[in-house]
Amino acid sequence: MTIRQDVPSFAIPVLCQACDARDSGLCGALEPDQLVELAKASSRHSVPAGTELVGDAEPIDTYSNLLSGVVKLTKVLGDGRQQIVGLQFAPDFVGRPFRSESEINAETATEVSLCSFPKAAIERMIRQSPAFEHRLLKQTLMELDEAREWMLTLGRKTASEKVASFLFLIARNIDPATETTSNGSATFDLPLTRADIADFLGVTIETISRQLTKLRADGVIRIENNRHVVVDSVSRLQRCSGTWARSEA
Repeated sequence: MTIRQDVPSFAIPVLCQACDARDSGLCGALEPDQLVELAKASSRHSVPAGTELVGDAEPIDTYSNLLSGVVKLTKVLGDGRQQIVGLQFAPDFVGRPFRSESEINAETATEVSLCSFPKAAIERMIRQSPAFEHRLLKQTLMELDEAREWMLTLGRKTASEKVASFLFLIARNIDPATETTSNGSATFDLPLTRADIADFLGVTIETISRQLTKLRADGVIRIENNRHVVVDSVSRLQRCSGTWARSEA
C-alpha cells in the first residue's frame, strides 16, 4: 500500500498503514486526525464463508470496510426463493448509511477480512468530512452503474455471454494485476458455487457447467481443481462477454 506523499507515515495509525482501504477505500478521504479517531472505534476480524453479516429487516448498528474476500448480497421472496443481486469486493464499504434497518441480506461468499465501525462513528465522519461523504456517494454511484450493467447482462445477453461476463467481473475485481490489454491475464478461485452462479445469472446449473466447458474447450479459460480459473487473455474473455472496452478519449 502507498502512503500519500504529503502525509508523514507516523501520523497515520499503525492499524491503517498496512490497510488497502486506506488509499482506495473510503478511509482514503480522511485526514490523519480523523483516521486516528475512527481507528479507536474500529475492530478488524476475519469471518468464515457462509456467515450472515446482516439480515433483511435487521437493525443496522455497524458498517465495515471489506479488506479481502467476497460478500454476496441477496434478496429473498416470501416463499423462500432467493436472488443474488450483487457482489462486493475489497475495498468496498459494506452497509447502507442513513437507514435504521437493512433491506438486503449480506453473506460472506468466501472467508473475508473486515474492518468494522459502529454506526455512530461513521455517521459522525460523514458530518465532519465532506470528502468522506463525497467518496461514499461516489462508491454508491459506481454500484448503481454496475447494477445497470448487470441488468443488461441478465436481460439481453446469451447464456454464453452471461457466464463470460461473470468470469470477467470476478477477474477484474479479485486479481489486482488484471489488465484488459491483449497481454493481460488473470488467475482466481471461483468465489461462488455453481448453484450460486446460476442464481446470480438467472440460468440453470446445467447451463453454467455447459458454458464453462465450452469456454474451456475454446481455450478462453483453464479450470484446475474444479474452482481455480486461469485466464490467459482477459481481453478475449471480455469479448466473449459481449462487452467491449471503451476507447480512451
